[in-house]
Amino acid sequence: MDNLARAAFRRRVENEGPLMIPHCPDALTARLCEELGFDGGYLGGGGLGLSLAVSEALLTTTELAQTAAAIRRRSALPLVVDGGVGFGDAVHVTRMVWDLESAGVHAIELEDQVAPKRASHHRHVEHLVPVEVMLGKIRAAVAARRDPDLLLIARTGAVQNESFDAAVERCEAYFAAGADAVMLLPENAEQRAAAPRRLSGPVALLTSFDLHTPGEWFELGYSLVIDPVTGQTAAFGALRDAYREQRAGRPSARPAAESFAVFEQMQDLAGFEDLYAIERVTTEPGT
Repeated sequence: MDNLARAAFRRRVENEGPLMIPHCPDALTARLCEELGFDGGYLGGGGLGLSLAVSEALLTTTELAQTAAAIRRRSALPLVVDGGVGFGDAVHVTRMVWDLESAGVHAIELEDQVAPKRASHHRHVEHLVPVEVMLGKIRAAVAARRDPDLLLIARTGAVQNESFDAAVERCEAYFAAGADAVMLLPENAEQRAAAPRRLSGPVALLTSFDLHTPGEWFELGYSLVIDPVTGQTAAFGALRDAYREQRAGRPSARPAAESFAVFEQMQDLAGFEDLYAIERVTTEPGT
């Protein structure tokens, strides 16, 4: 990828805000987000794990990197990738950074839970690593990247497992180790408002866009607002409801003509016209 694109994304994170980053599990969604003018897309471990019907704890570096590469191959949308716990210790983090950078991503998120990550994370059973362990992973990630504009986001679960103040302390230590941005998970509106004011660098947030208006997000002062939930749940809910009706012998809520029209729009969004143009001068002349 053009390193200028990463540099431009980094400048926006550092100087603008908030950048609105929705869930983006595949290339078609990335092209949609790009068309709609979103600031980037988020390839989350939780979302990818769900789509494969496994916990994100069971994902591999290869699965994550291949998915990221498939998205970047067909979209210029800046991509933020959830690297979880880095698939192991600092050496494994190094390999993850190599693979994700080669896949063309713009930012990598790394969190301070134990490795290997546990499936029970999904039911809010978490175990943090000592600060020193996470600092070693961050330093390894910084050393591993070839492009200094590849953004490294250090995430802590300390709000839930220690305290909000402890999370702020961890985030400042992560900045000192070389993280470009930090992420903590506030538990209430007061903490959500306090986090950007308490921290010395760019702050990212995992949430729902619907929680605040664009103006309110701006006033809060976050650099990145990431919504990992709305898109996937909306898509699955619509799919489940339509299939339930059809399986029961009833038509889905969407008329058949509308479904076929959307199917045509999906082909346009995927860029099929570029492929048709090639065939018109090669295998399908005159069509």
